[in-house]
Amino acid sequence: MENFSAVFKNFPQLTTKNLILRETTLADAPAVFQIFADDEVTKYHDLDTATSVDQAKFLIERRAERFQNQQGIRWGIARKEDNLIIGSCGYSIKNRYQAEIGYELARTYWRKGLMTEALSEIIKWGFQQLDLNRIEAFVLPENNASIKLLENLQFVEEGLLREYGFWKGKFHNLQVFSLLKRDYSN
Repeated sequence: MENFSAVFKNFPQLTTKNLILRETTLADAPAVFQIFADDEVTKYHDLDTATSVDQAKFLIERRAERFQNQQGIRWGIARKEDNLIIGSCGYSIKNRYQAEIGYELARTYWRKGLMTEALSEIIKWGFQQLDLNRIEAFVLPENNASIKLLENLQFVEEGLLREYGFWKGKFHNLQVFSLLKRDYSN
């Protein structure tokens, strides 16, 4: 286990069978824009559908700032064959031992096992390198694909938080899921 602050000195790159999990840069803005310009991708997201590349640039800069401030880490999910960004995944740090996981993937790559591959790697990294004890996820109850993904990754449903989220002009119920270090087996 590394020192918590040391983890945030240099952005860690991770690789899996099919993917490179890496820091996104402003050069990736067109690819990030393509992902977030799709209403189906943003349907369950707390972000509005993107209408300009500038919004993607802002998102990339915000994520870099959160990493520098040790508030979170968000990897760009890139295809190994051409390094093209097709999604992202990462953590918002809640406290020293707890983080919230988040993710999205371009629609073309849905239901191919790629998000399971990416999340499996960052979950292992979170428990080993960040020394997290608890990883949690908040999901809209109607987001069946995300719920199935989390259950396949050993997350346990803890309950429903009524009108816990507010975005896109309305309140949302959120199901909370968690994975504890003691229950994790990779």
